[in-house]
Amino acid sequence: MTPTFTTIGLVVADMAAATAFYERLGLKFGDDDDHRECELTGAVKLTLDTEAAVRSFTPDWTRATGSPRVSLAFQVDSPDAVDEVVAELAAGGAVVTRQPWDAFWGQRYASVSDPDGNEVDVYATLPA
Repeated sequence: MTPTFTTIGLVVADMAAATAFYERLGLKFGDDDDHRECELTGAVKLTLDTEAAVRSFTPDWTRATGSPRVSLAFQVDSPDAVDEVVAELAAGGAVVTRQPWDAFWGQRYASVSDPDGNEVDVYATLPA
């Protein structure tokens, strides 16, 4: 049997804030209280679980400290769209950790922190 990768799970302190952040990036979640799922392309899901939900089956769970342990990336259609999406996220309260820039590897690239401090990158291919 070969395992199949299907899910990315994030533990969140504030479900409403996390859901609102990722919905600004075009994802759509169900409306459960402590656990939400969003189908991604390629049959991969992004799940959000409250800290309380995780503690219900791992009572000694504690929030990680230090630099983000998870990084997610979202591709958009154009370099201008990178700037637009980052501006929209910032207007919604996200912290921009790397302003949009033209990266040497040929992409317009930026990074923001989600409400729980996870790094989320937004990028687009630069014209040749």
